[in-house]
Amino acid sequence: MEPVVPQEITAELTQILSNLVLGDNEIRSNAEKAVNERLAHTPDLYLLALAQFAIAADTEVFASKCANDLYSPTLTFSGGDMRSFSLVLLRRLLFRPVPILSPSADSASGSSSQNPLSSFPALSAPRLTLFDHLSASALTNLERLLLHSLSHEPLASVRRKTVDTISDVANQGMLRGRPWHALQAQVFSMTQATDIMNGVKGEGLRESAYRVFAGCPNLVMDLQTDAVLGVLGKGLRDEKSIDVRYAALLASVAYLSHADTHQLAQSLSLMYPILDTLPPLAQSITQPSVTSLASAEDKSPTAHLTLFLVALTPLCASHPNLFQPHLSALSNFLSPLVLASSDPGATPTVGAPFPTGDSSQGGDISGGFLTPTGSPSREVPDGDREDEEEGQSLRLSALEFMLSLCEARPSMFRKNPSHASAVSVDIGEGWIAVIVRACLEGMAEIDEESPYGAHGGLTAWLAEDPTSGSSATENDSPPALYEQSLDRLACAMGGKVTLHPAFQYIPMMMVNYDWRSRHAGLMAIAAIAEGTGKVNPFDLGFVMANELGRVVELVIPMFQDSHPRVSCEIQFMEHIIESSGQLCTDIEDIIERYHEQLFAVLIPALEDPEPRVHAHAAAALINFCEGVERDTLLPYLDPIVERLLKLLNPEADPSQVKRYVQEQVITTLAMVADASEVTFAKYYSSIMPLLLQVLQNANGSEYKKMRLKAMECAGLIGRDIFRPDSNTLVQLLIQIQKSPVDPQDTQLTHYLMGTWAKICQAMGPEFEPYLHLVMPHLLETASMKADVSVYEGTADGKIEEREGWETVNMDGQTLGIRTSAIEEKCQAFETMVIYVSTLNARFAPYLSQSLEVTIPALRFYFHDGVREACALLLPMLLHCGQQSGALTDQMIAATLQQVINVISDEQDFTFLASLYKALDDCVKLLGGPSVLTPDYVNAIVNATKRQLHTLAQKRRSRAAQPPSTVEIDREDMALLEEMEDYALDEMSKILKRLNTNSELLVAVSSVKELGTSQYRDDEDA
Repeated sequence: MEPVVPQEITAELTQILSNLVLGDNEIRSNAEKAVNERLAHTPDLYLLALAQFAIAADTEVFASKCANDLYSPTLTFSGGDMRSFSLVLLRRLLFRPVPILSPSADSASGSSSQNPLSSFPALSAPRLTLFDHLSASALTNLERLLLHSLSHEPLASVRRKTVDTISDVANQGMLRGRPWHALQAQVFSMTQATDIMNGVKGEGLRESAYRVFAGCPNLVMDLQTDAVLGVLGKGLRDEKSIDVRYAALLASVAYLSHADTHQLAQSLSLMYPILDTLPPLAQSITQPSVTSLASAEDKSPTAHLTLFLVALTPLCASHPNLFQPHLSALSNFLSPLVLASSDPGATPTVGAPFPTGDSSQGGDISGGFLTPTGSPSREVPDGDREDEEEGQSLRLSALEFMLSLCEARPSMFRKNPSHASAVSVDIGEGWIAVIVRACLEGMAEIDEESPYGAHGGLTAWLAEDPTSGSSATENDSPPALYEQSLDRLACAMGGKVTLHPAFQYIPMMMVNYDWRSRHAGLMAIAAIAEGTGKVNPFDLGFVMANELGRVVELVIPMFQDSHPRVSCEIQFMEHIIESSGQLCTDIEDIIERYHEQLFAVLIPALEDPEPRVHAHAAAALINFCEGVERDTLLPYLDPIVERLLKLLNPEADPSQVKRYVQEQVITTLAMVADASEVTFAKYYSSIMPLLLQVLQNANGSEYKKMRLKAMECAGLIGRDIFRPDSNTLVQLLIQIQKSPVDPQDTQLTHYLMGTWAKICQAMGPEFEPYLHLVMPHLLETASMKADVSVYEGTADGKIEEREGWETVNMDGQTLGIRTSAIEEKCQAFETMVIYVSTLNARFAPYLSQSLEVTIPALRFYFHDGVREACALLLPMLLHCGQQSGALTDQMIAATLQQVINVISDEQDFTFLASLYKALDDCVKLLGGPSVLTPDYVNAIVNATKRQLHTLAQKRRSRAAQPPSTVEIDREDMALLEEMEDYALDEMSKILKRLNTNSELLVAVSSVKELGTSQYRDDEDA
């Protein structure tokens, strides 16, 4: 292809790109600056040069890891590597704002970043990018270069980078009204390629074509459905290349995910070739000679099947109803993949103690695609860890597929006699039973040499701090993933559905000779109880009311288990059981019935030889103390507090004391104090000096958590007994607050705010003299902006997840939001609610500043908790101003105007209810509607009319949905309409306050009647 930029530009760019991959920070930083300078002045020329380099680079680049070290190893970048690098860089730069050159860029010479993006503004007001600045001729040349790379690039890895870049250019171009017809024509032509063309094999071209369809499904969305299905079906049935079939599967999933209702109805037949891609892969695992896996990549059949299942899983979440006709066949196919052993084989005898089973049986036809009856073997030779990990990945991927369908459409798997046949009920029960069994089996597969990823075996596990260390590894280990899956299943399906199949196995597991099985049985009970309680506490109460006696009978003997890990997990399981009592009032009587047995084994566990058992027992006591009546707790206070104090201040060798045990003990003491109320006063003289000693002396970084726990505990002491030590505690908190901030102590602000709030509640009006110590920092935290950054993709275009950050897509960018910052902001407003409600008029000195940060935060869309707290706080602040005489007309006007404006624009009906309640409360405390000017009344009426019109349209649209869709979305729609009805009720209150005869009251009733009551007619069994 003829060059489109001068040779000297190409040569210069080649040198710049070579410098970008060097290990020397200064050289690389200068190269970044050079890229920014050239893109700022002549973006057309250098972006085209970058695209041209992507098809022309064929020379190697040698780069030392450290340019100043002669002995540093040298990295070699081939021509293919450099072409890939240029494509990735082109993709990143095209849709960034034009770089703004500034003198501050020179200070970046020490940067270690490999991306020349330092001069790009993170969030530019006008979202014009380099792509938008390209001339029409430059865009045409860019598209020609990329199409040439797509059809001529000999390396599959580089061609995939081309596909990624082409997909972005096509998608962004279509958003800007620039269709790419040449791409559409070329890609369709490439799907028919059979012979070598331009040095590229036919299967390579076909794979790239389908990957383009996957990356840019809009290329085919406006074409005839039959033609699209024909092309996709042909790729799914490609006999020569599994890579083509995989790319066609990605394209098919993308097409179905983007299809409208009419297109989906016409595309149901595509599910057959989609699902037909799976059985040959499973057969190739058990019978490698059955089918050929021609692939450009060296992957095993197990790895290929995993990839296919992972590719299909997003469709389970977005369009689960597509799989409903195939559930029977899918159940037969997936069950052997997720179960550790689907066939126990022949019965051993004396003559044949190790019989061999016949695994040569064929498959049967079920639901339209081949279903193998045998389970792909996951038996691997000793030391072959790679194959074992692949087998585990396959198993977890199949489980994720099944679980995703349950989460997306629980009604497909539940008994509902009025809507389901006996066959579908059987399929649903079998589906759930397989998932439960798979989770239970996986939870018991703990590697004794590295349990939950903790290397060193049981000895190392017992010695480590359970609150740190390998916690991240534990959460990612296979047994932990199976446990999380069981929790998710309970969340999706409810305890009544999950617990029955689980108890087919749990009793046997609890008496198994293998400690891992006993451990898994305990954790299964906890996971199901916790998962059910998260979503439906009343369902949890019903389940535990029927099963708690059986659970207690199974658990009590396990406190004497000889294996310490089982004993530790009992404490956690007990914590979950008791939390069910906290969550659901229906179960309180049953918990009261069993408290003697439970306390009788739990309190002695505080004296167990193993420190980890101490910590878990202390943690379990928290929920016991909160779940029982105070009078029931009183007889146990002495033995509980006595043992906790021994753990906090032991007589033994201090070097043997585990810090994490003391941290948990302090937390438990705080909860016991809170639960026992005034009765706890007799222990005050023993506990408070220890807490003050911790706050005064625990200054090292290793004691930061203990110090935080001591703050929390000290804040829960009642006002009357706390008064003599109040000044000492306050001075210690001030000292901690003013001390240099440890960057690693990320929770200090959280605990300080919480402790000050508890002290305020304990002291009541007497807290006023300390208000000036806490409010400046509180107002500063409440006024914080969201910590937002633009996420950079990696070389393969994926987003790198960062701990403590949440990703959102906004304005065509992937943004990262630091969650700790917005959580602190939320806590600041919640703490302000406590201060204002406790001090009332005494809070007046900070009224104006509080309103200044609260009013705009009603539009803080990054965190619902912030907005809810602000809606609750505003009427309190107005009341404070009224009582103190500090309220001005300007404050009232600013508050009412903002609330009404936010109501007019609000799209979240849950928060809309809170806004209307806040408005009604403000009007009521200000003296009623008579204090409102006609402008305010008209603004309220107009905002309400707008919301009623929007909600009426939504409800009419829902009512027009096909019956099948209504059935599938029954639970979600019932919850949504309940939230909408709550908002309508709050609308009615303010309208009645303004005018009892308002015509809008009739409109509210009419919109309410538009609700599809059939969503709530039938209860799922």
